[in-house]
Amino acid sequence: MKSKLILVIALIITSITMAQSKVGTVNSEYIVGKMPQMKLALERISNYGKELDSTYLIKTNLYKDKVEAFKIIENKLSEAEKQVKINEIVNFEKEMGKFRQNGTAMMKIKREGYMRPLYKKVSELISEIAKIEGYTQILTTSGNEFAFIDERFDITQKVLAKLGITE
Repeated sequence: MKSKLILVIALIITSITMAQSKVGTVNSEYIVGKMPQMKLALERISNYGKELDSTYLIKTNLYKDKVEAFKIIENKLSEAEKQVKINEIVNFEKEMGKFRQNGTAMMKIKREGYMRPLYKKVSELISEIAKIEGYTQILTTSGNEFAFIDERFDITQKVLAKLGITE
């Protein structure tokens, strides 16, 4: 009798706990990809990349010119002069390597800067919908694998609707 009472109490507590949790899912990457602002962000990122590429191409051509000029006058230079020219070329190579590394870092920073407002807006709308509809948790499906997701709890379409985006 005592074990039955404990079982009933455990079931009641479990059902109360389960009734209080409402979990939903959202595909935030999909939503951001559908936002009209995404096109402008990608365009700006691309333009910045082209600027960096153009600058790097100029540096590459300048490097080639330095090497060719050195080859032409190499036989006429003293050993000390050769060493000075070689050091100039080596230093220029290092400068180009730093530019390449900095360019990669700057592209990442620019991308994050342009994308952050989009993700912030989506995050705010997800929170708004979750509060209105009583969700206790919203899980993102972007990049995650789930064995089962009840589509009734996916709020992706609701966020898109709040953004005024139709498919």
